[in-house]
Amino acid sequence: MQRIAVRHALRHLLLISACALIAVPGYAQTWPAKPIRLVVPLAPGGPSDLLARTMAQQLTPALGQPIVVDNRTGAGGTIGVDAAAKSPADGYTMLLIASSTFTITANLYPKLPYDARKDLTPVSILAAGPYMLTVHPSLPARNFKELLALDKARPKDLNYGSGGTGTGTQMSMELLKLKTGMHIMHIPYKGTGPMLIDHMAGHIQVSLSNLIAALPQVETKRLRALIITGAKRAPKLPEVPTFEESDIKGFDDISGHMILVPAGTPKDIIARLHRELVKALRAPEVVARLENEGAEIIGNTPEEAAAIVRADLDKWADVIKRSGIKPD
Repeated sequence: MQRIAVRHALRHLLLISACALIAVPGYAQTWPAKPIRLVVPLAPGGPSDLLARTMAQQLTPALGQPIVVDNRTGAGGTIGVDAAAKSPADGYTMLLIASSTFTITANLYPKLPYDARKDLTPVSILAAGPYMLTVHPSLPARNFKELLALDKARPKDLNYGSGGTGTGTQMSMELLKLKTGMHIMHIPYKGTGPMLIDHMAGHIQVSLSNLIAALPQVETKRLRALIITGAKRAPKLPEVPTFEESDIKGFDDISGHMILVPAGTPKDIIARLHRELVKALRAPEVVARLENEGAEIIGNTPEEAAAIVRADLDKWADVIKRSGIKPD
């Protein structure tokens, strides 16, 4: 009888242990077991889409599953972000978006279908590039100090263009106006490309553009670069000073693209994904491509990326409130 009782007790313990193993998901061992979707809330062909496809190409062999780029356009990116935010938190959906777009939209539009602070978790900021302030060559300003003097002498006579209301470039210009007292007027366009065309034609006197977008025009002397954001000068334009060098604080950060996943995604999946993303960013062909475009490789940790996102959410909330910017 005693032996029978012992056998029953052992069976009971084995059953409990088996149930416990079933109850604790082995995410690190089983993920990924199917294709992963990488949502890009913009149309194919732009910088975000090209970076997404570069990362998908690198991650596919590393993870052993296809990374499928899903361009979800519409509503200024809101549709794509919402689709990612409402996806299951199982590691099979990622979102790639410009950090400025994500943090500005969260403050500019009062009734978004998702909560930027709660519904998505940053994995890493992949790469970033500075903004560059340019003027048309006909404008008599060869440095930023001269542009400030010109704006003071001709209040509300100067204009600047952006890719649209609520873009990172417009918000950075509005922050610059708050810091310097400039009166320059905003002219929004439907995209950076059309704005740069008018800028080169002299219809727009000033713009603050992503370095990648405006660099060819500066190199061909169709636009003149005066100053650049970031903590250090851009290797592609070593003669152009930073805002920090010009004693204008608050412009030492640069605009980056980041990967996020639905909130609640298991931490071991996030850790694995982060490791593979960093490896992908170190691939020689990726390094060469990004550096050739004037981008800086970041690859920071989920905690570091989350801290930057929180700080930017607060920063743009303040700029939008003080400047009175409203969505179109």
